Amino acid sequence: MPFTLATWNINSVRLREPIVLKLLEEQAPDVLCLQECKSPVDKIPMAGFHALGYTHMVARGQKGYNGVAILSRIPMVEAGSEDFAGLGHARHIAGQLENGVTIHNFYVPAGGDVPDREVNVKFGQKLDYLTEMRDYFAKDTKKSILVGDLNIAPREDDVWSHKQLLKVVSHTPVEVEALAQVQEAAKWVDVTRQDIPEGQLFSWWSYRAKDWDAADKGRRLDHVWATPDISNAAHGSRVYRDARGWEKPSDHAPVFASFDL
Repeated sequence: MPFTLATWNINSVRLREPIVLKLLEEQAPDVLCLQECKSPVDKIPMAGFHALGYTHMVARGQKGYNGVAILSRIPMVEAGSEDFAGLGHARHIAGQLENGVTIHNFYVPAGGDVPDREVNVKFGQKLDYLTEMRDYFAKDTKKSILVGDLNIAPREDDVWSHKQLLKVVSHTPVEVEALAQVQEAAKWVDVTRQDIPEGQLFSWWSYRAKDWDAADKGRRLDHVWATPDISNAAHGSRVYRDARGWEKPSDHAPVFASFDL
């Protein structure tokens, strides 16, 4: 069952419903994983998604912040959610497709502004969250895909300036190492970089940039990973940069990958 998947931090699914519908109409992924939905589950605007054939959804929501959802036009059932680091936040949901593939959708904590857990509680929470993700996937994880806004740009070419961002939250060595440990736990394959191994690649551009496109000071915070047993079936990875320039956009662009399974 070949399928195409997209992951997108939408920064309010209700506020940006029009561009979610635009993406579904124009790009038609079989599965769309959303983060930072900022909505209780019962307030997610499903009518428009249903009308386009996305009749399956698993989600965890909160009023005003966090929130994750997986929309699908192929059959999918909920496969659980975890409250990593005990934060009480809606940051993880899993759905299982009929072919047995489990999709884990994550919104990892951003971590605040200061990369020091002694003075910044949020940074400590981020590191604890990643540690518990690592331990969770250290069990026998098979036939799985992990996507989402992981709020870390791990490689030097995942940021516009490695040197200038080394002490900036999302690219600090301690975060990159913590994410590497999560990846190692289940031998996750970074599908995006498997398909696009070289060159700068970004999925997030700050709202603060006067002209984000021209300045191009981006970071690759959004990821698609797969377990080794299915990673060879992945292809066609791309960042859909155009969506960052749509009306009332998210500061993230969707990231796509296809799987021939």
